[in-house]
Amino acid sequence: MDKNTGTLYIVATPIGNLDDITQRALDTLKQVDIIACEDTRHSGRLLANYGIKNKLMSFHQHNENESAKKVINLLQEGNDVALVSDAGTPLISDPGYPLVKLAHEYDMTVVPIVGASAIIALLSCSGLPTNEFHFFGFLSAKKQQRQQQLAQIGHYSGTSIIYESTHRILKCLDDMQEVWGDDRPIAIGRELTKTFETIKQGTVAEIKSFVESDSNQQRGEFVIAIAAQEKVVSNDLTEEQKQLANLLSKELPPKKSAKITAEFLKGKSKEIYNYLVSN
Repeated sequence: MDKNTGTLYIVATPIGNLDDITQRALDTLKQVDIIACEDTRHSGRLLANYGIKNKLMSFHQHNENESAKKVINLLQEGNDVALVSDAGTPLISDPGYPLVKLAHEYDMTVVPIVGASAIIALLSCSGLPTNEFHFFGFLSAKKQQRQQQLAQIGHYSGTSIIYESTHRILKCLDDMQEVWGDDRPIAIGRELTKTFETIKQGTVAEIKSFVESDSNQQRGEFVIAIAAQEKVVSNDLTEEQKQLANLLSKELPPKKSAKITAEFLKGKSKEIYNYLVSN
């Protein structure tokens, strides 16, 4: 690595509360030669709040491949560059992966300036297990694909985390109920660290009812933590029932696969459902 090459800093910014920025982040944003921003207007206002004046360049999902090469050139010229997203830690459902990958390919120094993350914020106070978790970002906007994704998530061990938007939060909860039933434990975080922050844990049915009953709880940015399916293995199913259930589950959600199998082969849909989500 050329000692004259600049350093790339991955800088976390607040997800809501402006006090949630570290002194190290502020010092870095002041000292670098240029700041690559997801939205220069948004970041400009954020920096102005802290009295920071610095050069900004656009770096968003529509230009990140081209902009990554420009940032590499700046680093090669000896400039230090900070990458920030609109909120939270860059690259977590935000632009930046092509740049960081390229920086490592060029053997450049990449330094994390840690801070706020909506995933960790909810997980830490969700009341769900934290020893193992999986992050899936935003699910599909299309119902069928979203249900397929939820069916797959239902098989994972550990806690699963997803993001959801104000426009789809009720649809997503509907799909959770259809795919998993009423009783799967989840925790929902809305507008984390902001004025109207809400954190609530309950079953899918309870959380859906809570959100439906108050239009204010349908506004904002959402993070949802999902408990792993409790492992319940039934020894009462016939091989024929297992085979049909497994075949159907490749195309249908577990709940629907269990229902069809139970009707066709005269079994108990709950036992078949438990078998599917336990394998």
